[in-house]
Amino acid sequence: MSTCITGDTELFAAMRRELFVALVGDALDKLGLQHQFLHPSLKPIDPSMVILGRAMPVLEADFFAETTAGHDAISAQAFGRMFEALDDLKPQEVYVCVGASHRYALWGVIMSTRAIQCGAAWAVVHWFHRDTREIQRLQFPVASFGGYAQDQGPRGKVVDWRVPIEMDGVLIRPGDVIYGDRDGILVVPAEAVNEACSRAFEKARGEHAVLKALENGMSTVEAFAAFGIM
Repeated sequence: MSTCITGDTELFAAMRRELFVALVGDALDKLGLQHQFLHPSLKPIDPSMVILGRAMPVLEADFFAETTAGHDAISAQAFGRMFEALDDLKPQEVYVCVGASHRYALWGVIMSTRAIQCGAAWAVVHWFHRDTREIQRLQFPVASFGGYAQDQGPRGKVVDWRVPIEMDGVLIRPGDVIYGDRDGILVVPAEAVNEACSRAFEKARGEHAVLKALENGMSTVEAFAAFGIM
């Protein structure tokens, strides 16, 4: 990665210009981080959308509407701590939610509207979103398993946020980078961001050279021998 890149704003802009998700995934493979992609069915609701930001992990749990008492005050609190978590989003962060069953939606247009006001970059929810048309009108990027209108209100609550979570066997901690597009959603551990991106930028340049060579008639055997990239 160029030493002139400083801070997330410049890094993310450079990644959007020069990289794509597969390149960073390949770089993580080389670093021994070979299980960083989330479930392949987790996709942006608009295939043209690109996700890129720091993770703000959110932990959800199933509840029942009639649950009004318990050892924790959260049992009687509508949506649990979802409003607090939503209001705590920072610029360029990604709301990443896991822990719910597949019975209800974890994201909608009102949440998107608040996230935009907070400067958040994306939302990634492990199961469903709703209000698809309205979210697309806002052009707020959301990744999920698809649209499903059933509300989380009487069915689920946020129990905590800015805590480590596990999604599809991948650890996601506050500050890890979430990078994704139509081909997959990738988790880049915070401590590996600089090295992974440096390798990805280098591979991007190498792939450009390989493509040129192939366009000029070089065989794939010769290209791999020459560049070590495929």
